[in-house]
Amino acid sequence: QVQLVESGGGSVQAGGSLRLSCVASGYVNRMAWFRQAPAKEREGVASMPSGTGPIFYSDSVKGRFTISKDRAKNTLYLQMNSLKPEDTAMYYCAANPSRGWNIPEAYNYWGQGTQVTVSS
Repeated sequence: QVQLVESGGGSVQAGGSLRLSCVASGYVNRMAWFRQAPAKEREGVASMPSGTGPIFYSDSVKGRFTISKDRAKNTLYLQMNSLKPEDTAMYYCAANPSRGWNIPEAYNYWGQGTQVTVSS
């Protein structure tokens, strides 16, 4: 079993920064950040493997967000810079996809989510 606990959300003004954290317990191979805004589908934001392998970003956050991991702490991070109002959403951590990286249905393990609100 894998448990994921996110933290670090909050409210910021456009142009600001936030860093999200996700502490994992149990074995994880690939982890990802997703987000879901009201009345919208859950979308993949970024993903990285526990070991070597490709890192993925959605086009909407590329160049502004950075995913990283502290392997000693088994903690995944999402550094979010130059935030925009359209980044407002509930952000979720997910682990161990059965396929792809940005397919929500492929993930069995999810955190509870942390809210990010960006005001203009």
